[in-house]
Amino acid sequence: MWFKNLSIFRLTEAFTLTSEELDQKLEALIFRPCGSHEEFTLGWTAPLGKASQSLVHSTNGYMMLCVKKEERVLPASVLNEMLQEKIAEKEELQARKLSKKERTELKDELIFDLLPRAFTFSRKIYAYIDPQGGWLIVNAASAKSAEDFVSLLRKSLGSLPAVPLSTVDKPIATMTQWLLNNKIADDVTIEDECELRSPEEAGGIVRCKRHDLALPEIINHLDTGKEVIKLAVNWAERMSFIVDENLSIKRLRFLDLIQDQVADIETDDEAAQFDVDFSIMTAELATFLPRLIELFGGENMA
Repeated sequence: MWFKNLSIFRLTEAFTLTSEELDQKLEALIFRPCGSHEEFTLGWTAPLGKASQSLVHSTNGYMMLCVKKEERVLPASVLNEMLQEKIAEKEELQARKLSKKERTELKDELIFDLLPRAFTFSRKIYAYIDPQGGWLIVNAASAKSAEDFVSLLRKSLGSLPAVPLSTVDKPIATMTQWLLNNKIADDVTIEDECELRSPEEAGGIVRCKRHDLALPEIINHLDTGKEVIKLAVNWAERMSFIVDENLSIKRLRFLDLIQDQVADIETDDEAAQFDVDFSIMTAELATFLPRLIELFGGENMA
């Protein structure tokens, strides 16, 4: 289980639950499929799938969790077309225009009628808790998915003192200076992708991919006031990723130095391979996260 995205949360109080205690607390909100009139359901499922029924998979002190979300799919185009037909029929029958409230009520009735016939799809959101390091790391590409996970965990535990990672130096300012001055730490290499944005409201955005970011045209954008909000970097030839203005990590890849470690360990089943991947990934991230904080001036504890 290799994470491809990192939404990073700092635990502001010690996490003292054992894996067994945590498992018991999660059982009350175990996953169940959508009911006929539910738009979605969200619940805990076993990280190892069929290989284990445990809701918490613990390795070397790290605790892996998994949320499953099932949603009913009502294509917007289909819903809007049917709604317009019903509005037209009712307006013709009553010889008047429907109010906004009546249109909303009609839409709600239509959704209620269609939901039982809608297709469902599901997806899983994985995360792990690092009690010793004080981290909650969610493998989520969007803030909404990360918040779904954190909200369910908070509901299961009653409270969860966790906040998004914050650093002393603003990521936008730091990354902008990296490109402007072409100066960065020895263990970090700027790669060939970035996103620039003008600071004013509704400012212009420039996206560069497979592009030499040291070229004058990029510097010209920065000189006119644009700032870096996403940047592709390589850390110590061990990981490559996109870091954004919120210190979220996207499109994370563990490079050959790490994958060679995995290849050197022979496993004979899916659960054992899961443990190998999980152990190596968490050990690597335990080293990387403090270094990430250093690159952005230290952690903001305020």
